Amino acid sequence: MWSRILSFYTRYFAIWVVLGGIAAYLYPAVFLALKNYNESFFMLTMFGIGAVLETEDFRRIARQPAIVLIGSAAQFTLMPLGAFVLARLFRLPPEITVGLILTGAAPGAMASNVMSYIAKADVAYSVSLTTVSTLLCPLMTPGLTYLLARSTLEVDFWAMFASVIQMVILPLLVGMLIRYKWERQVRRILPVFPAISATFIIFICALVIAANRNYLPQLTLGVLITSVLLNVYGMAAGYGVGGLFHMDVKRRRTLSIEIGMQNAGLGTVLALKHFGERAAIPVAIFVFICIITASLAAAWWARGKSPDGRKKPEEDSIKP
Repeated sequence: MWSRILSFYTRYFAIWVVLGGIAAYLYPAVFLALKNYNESFFMLTMFGIGAVLETEDFRRIARQPAIVLIGSAAQFTLMPLGAFVLARLFRLPPEITVGLILTGAAPGAMASNVMSYIAKADVAYSVSLTTVSTLLCPLMTPGLTYLLARSTLEVDFWAMFASVIQMVILPLLVGMLIRYKWERQVRRILPVFPAISATFIIFICALVIAANRNYLPQLTLGVLITSVLLNVYGMAAGYGVGGLFHMDVKRRRTLSIEIGMQNAGLGTVLALKHFGERAAIPVAIFVFICIITASLAAAWWARGKSPDGRKKPEEDSIKP
């Protein structure tokens, strides 16, 4: 019973994100009181992700390294370069520019695995891409942000690198170790971890809205448009890359969702820690946009049979 409740909660987390944002705007003090625990919450989320990863996830990567390499390369080139170009075209302020580039340089969102499942895409491929981009992000996220944003605002690469190691890699490894040592016990509570991940996304979006409550009325149309364009461009480019390399329809859908959705939780934490509250605005906006567009695309693709003729990919595992 409780697992069904948690599954329902996780699957419809887009609704809770919107409701959380409204609550944060109306009652900002409640969320700001928890601001100091922001990094701890994110570390807990990464610990949960480590706990649900299995050795088969890494074997899958080893069996098909080419398609994972293609997806990872697309992830860390298309989105950050797209963010850089859009920021220049719309002449965004320095803090907003850095925030948008940081959004593009973040790894794939964990929620993309759930979206891929709903869209009848290749969930195993999605899990592999998310895992690899998460493992690469300590170098790629601060490195790309430094490379593309340093002319706009001072970027401390090593400080960001240390933050990602602390908040992503270490708790991820601890979670994997716990799963390895106590496999049977951890398996019993697996549905809890996607719910924790969803809760953090809800909280971080709400926190950014609460922290920027006075700035939101000043939100320009340009910032909103660039965030929408970045997301739509990422989804379209991901699908196009799949077609360019002659991937089947399921993997094209996977790349579309994986590249279009970014780990905004990590991006927001880094923005708040290293660049200030205004830099977190485009990241928070992107969360709402990518959840809405991915949900719409997944719902559309889910209307018919999956491309391989199956009604529902029950055998695929889902990660948060």
